[in-house]
Amino acid sequence: MIKKNVTISIIVGVVVLIAVGFGIISVNAKKAESVAVEQRIEKQKAAKIHKKELAIKKEKLNQWKHPSEKKDYPDLDKYKDAYIEVSIEDQKVYIKDGKDSNLYIMNAATGTKESPTPKGVFHIQNRGDSFYNPESKEGANYWTSFKDLGVYLFHSVPTDKEGKYDENEAHKLGERSSHGCVRLTIPDAKWVNTSVPDGMKVVVK
Repeated sequence: MIKKNVTISIIVGVVVLIAVGFGIISVNAKKAESVAVEQRIEKQKAAKIHKKELAIKKEKLNQWKHPSEKKDYPDLDKYKDAYIEVSIEDQKVYIKDGKDSNLYIMNAATGTKESPTPKGVFHIQNRGDSFYNPESKEGANYWTSFKDLGVYLFHSVPTDKEGKYDENEAHKLGERSSHGCVRLTIPDAKWVNTSVPDGMKVVVK
């Protein structure tokens, strides 16, 4: 009888140990699964952030192809006192309403320190579709002069002698990188060329 009870006790003990073991395994499995889920979520978050960063980088690299703002260009007929302000410090061109409010803000690239964009008050002069300068080996589209009748211009990012855009230079919008002119994105330069009237004031500071 004693042996039988001992045997039963041993069996019960083994069963309990097995049950406890399975319980521990189950808990550990759940913990492992929880950790795996958390790691998967973190990886997904990291992938989304990376994708967003790549999209922002791509958008920045291609900004020279697009308007600077995601809104329509202003109708200058509604703003008789409108003028253009070029900020060398900000590397921006501000289309002002005449009362110190911005109608539109453009990304720009002004002259280098060695070949600076002249500061002062000027006015829109002549304009043209495109040009190429053999000396600097650069050209541009949609040029609009504001000083010295064709010397200092608003124009698109640079082109080569074949009329193709120089992407290395195009990516320099936001930097002082021109020979003295004011570089703009292609659509911005086209808008200035086709919409800004002769005689409009240009303030470079």
